[in-house]
Amino acid sequence: MTKRIVAGVEVETSSGNVFADLELPDAEKLQIKSGLTIEIAKTIREQGLTQAEAARRMGLTQPKVSSLLRGEFSNFSERKLMDCLNRLGYDIEIRLRKTPETVGHLLLTHA
Repeated sequence: MTKRIVAGVEVETSSGNVFADLELPDAEKLQIKSGLTIEIAKTIREQGLTQAEAARRMGLTQPKVSSLLRGEFSNFSERKLMDCLNRLGYDIEIRLRKTPETVGHLLLTHA
């Protein structure tokens, strides 16, 4: 993050990952889980599903869907969130590519 002064106020430019900006451990994983959760919530809304209907489709209980829709994704693995999206009609493609950096990064992109 870079700091600068705007109208007399010190402003920090985000890295693009709020979890990293907050210096949380596993920031990239949290960003992936957050992005998957947002897509699940968007899809449930677009398809007009009730929480009970969404739960049946995703193989979850309604209370778990309720928690997920409130942004409580820490108890879900990335794999489980991807499975939920599969059950809601999404294909998921995982791409690997070499990076010039010593350590690679996790990225979530939308088609």
